[in-house]
Amino acid sequence: MKIAIHGRNFPESARPYIQSMFEELARRQAEIIISNGYREFLDTAGVAHYSEATYTVEEGVKDADFIFSLGGDGTLLDAVTHVGASQIPIVGINIGRLGFLATVAPASVRLMIDSLFNEQYTIDERTLVSVRSTQDIFGNLPFGLNDFTITKTQTSSMITVHTYLDGEFLNSYWADGLIISTPSGSTGYSLSCGGPVLLPHTDSFIITPISPHNLNVRPMLVMDSCQLAFEVESRSGNFLAALDSRSFTVDVSVRISLQKETFKARLLKLSDDSFLNTLRSKLNWGFDIRN
Repeated sequence: MKIAIHGRNFPESARPYIQSMFEELARRQAEIIISNGYREFLDTAGVAHYSEATYTVEEGVKDADFIFSLGGDGTLLDAVTHVGASQIPIVGINIGRLGFLATVAPASVRLMIDSLFNEQYTIDERTLVSVRSTQDIFGNLPFGLNDFTITKTQTSSMITVHTYLDGEFLNSYWADGLIISTPSGSTGYSLSCGGPVLLPHTDSFIITPISPHNLNVRPMLVMDSCQLAFEVESRSGNFLAALDSRSFTVDVSVRISLQKETFKARLLKLSDDSFLNTLRSKLNWGFDIRN
């Protein structure tokens, strides 16, 4: 079995679990390939990783059986770009904070590896957004798992985002920006701006305005089979376009369109992994502070 591994800096409390993970993989004679940046950090941190094989973020991973993401949800979003259209299953190990996507606890890593080798898991396929524009913005990574956002570059004035749905004019959003979220991203930025929580396999995108000027403008759902297009007006002459954690300043002359990507992100789920349980534990649903 070939395992690709990507991660970020981790607290000292996580070191024993990470070392244990590498030891277990070595014991099972797994072939390990590590992202360049994470390999350098592991060497500095003194973690024995039993592998000299590395890959660069630019070239990505093409032939692994799984990729382990060690960090929080942001690290897992990075792993999605490392995998791309190869759709290698991603194992999210939560060494970050919230962990809506990275759901494997550090203490459960050995059990997770055992489940992998015994094929006791399921694959959860998640919709991605695909962004195209008249000027290349995101290079060879024009896709994202969580959301695409258009926001202002200045703190003094709003922008106007003229939005079209399958070629028909939908609305002009006078706001600080606009979020187009997948179901996976519904618990992120969109939620903080008043968007709804969607179950992961809902066939919809969420259009969520950021601080809209008109109070009657609210988040709305559209079918993910549609195509959205955007034209932006801004006093500064530009705006910020962000796809998950990657953002760039864009001239207002650029026209952008968005639709569902042709491939998906495949997340590994263990038998005790439930989205509803994750919602309750991460958002404290049903938790009475009086107790």
